[in-house]
Amino acid sequence: MTTGLQVIFIEDDELVRRASVQSLQLAGFEVAGHGSVEAASRSIDASFPGVIVSDIRLPGASGLDLLAQCRERAPEVPIILVTGHGDISMAVQAMRDGAYDFIEKPFASERLIEAVRRALERRTLVLENQALRRELAGQNSVAPRIIGRSPAIEQVRRLIANVAPTDASVLINGDTGAGKELIARSLHDLSPRRDKPFIAVNCGALPEQMFESEMFGYEAGAFTGAQKRRVGKLEHASGGTLFLDEIESMPLSLQVKLLRVLQDGVLERLGSNQPIRANCRVVAAAKGDMAEHVADGTFRRDLLYRLNVVTITLPPLAERREDIVPLFEHFLLDAAVRYERPAPMLTDRQRAQLMQRDWPGNVRELRNAADRMVLGVIDDTAVPLDAETQSLKERTEQFERVVIAEALERCGGVVAAAADRLQLGKATLYEKIKRYGLAVKGEER
Repeated sequence: MTTGLQVIFIEDDELVRRASVQSLQLAGFEVAGHGSVEAASRSIDASFPGVIVSDIRLPGASGLDLLAQCRERAPEVPIILVTGHGDISMAVQAMRDGAYDFIEKPFASERLIEAVRRALERRTLVLENQALRRELAGQNSVAPRIIGRSPAIEQVRRLIANVAPTDASVLINGDTGAGKELIARSLHDLSPRRDKPFIAVNCGALPEQMFESEMFGYEAGAFTGAQKRRVGKLEHASGGTLFLDEIESMPLSLQVKLLRVLQDGVLERLGSNQPIRANCRVVAAAKGDMAEHVADGTFRRDLLYRLNVVTITLPPLAERREDIVPLFEHFLLDAAVRYERPAPMLTDRQRAQLMQRDWPGNVRELRNAADRMVLGVIDDTAVPLDAETQSLKERTEQFERVVIAEALERCGGVVAAAADRLQLGKATLYEKIKRYGLAVKGEER
């Protein structure tokens, strides 16, 4: 179980409380038992990192009173209510009022453990979502997150930490979509140059005839159409970092001029003889073997030596499969924040399928798949499960979730209106909404 997550278990019957707390502890949960709502209340607020399990009928405040309190103080903390057989209708109403789940007495320890496990997964996602929102809000002061636990990514993190505070030129090598610009931004954001510009140039996207003017700038009248002075990328990046992506695509005629700037630290705008100091750190990125480009004469050996003082290699996802699931889950949360949608929880089967796929588009392809999953778009990559591995029930539930989500969106999150639209009973729709983790209007939760 994730470190730091907690369970509060409230039950006035001491024997039941002790047995339940022990079962949860044996399952790996951190549990605090209480005999009343009043005793537990001191530990509960909006930041409580866990879930609450409470009997409905208690001396003093009841489980329903606790639910009402938490709707005011801690609305996103999952509450599981324990009820006797005669209180089922009361428990159903409590779920409509915001309870996460209910368990009927007498219950098997397995039923309790499973309910708590699912509730903690949901709480984990909410807490991660909140942390991501805070991170995105303060993005300007926080270096980009390099996510992964593979030895290759650990080595990348160590290299960045070691090299970022220096002005050493860095060459980042990796396939398309592997995350080379993220590494470059991390080098910049962790360097003393962090408050100066980070200028990115895609060498493969600039036409050769425009390359020199874009990189070095020009004076008014330098050529036909040059009506006023233009500052080039090298000069614009002064004091900061110039990121040259797809450096292997740079024209040979420009390579020698870039080399001269790197060696002498000065540049000249087109149409000018006035030298200008070029005080920028150069980080380059390439795909493929640069030694082959040198061998076939398309890239200068001396420029390569100038650029690759330090080389950081990003292996494709297919060679670091242990990074796939953490990356995908981060992208799910990021997409949930951007699209203001709930973040889906991955099943064990989905995690396995994610790791089995080769992801030829690397991190970029993985991010797009996470976006589609959050948006509820079903295609070959949105929910990463091969059709052959899915049961009919799983495929049906996938379709049902999308239809219900669409109906809720069209009805502004009002369950009653969505139920009418779907020609479905409200109680049935509430159960499906809970099962799929869909969002409804606050007053109907």
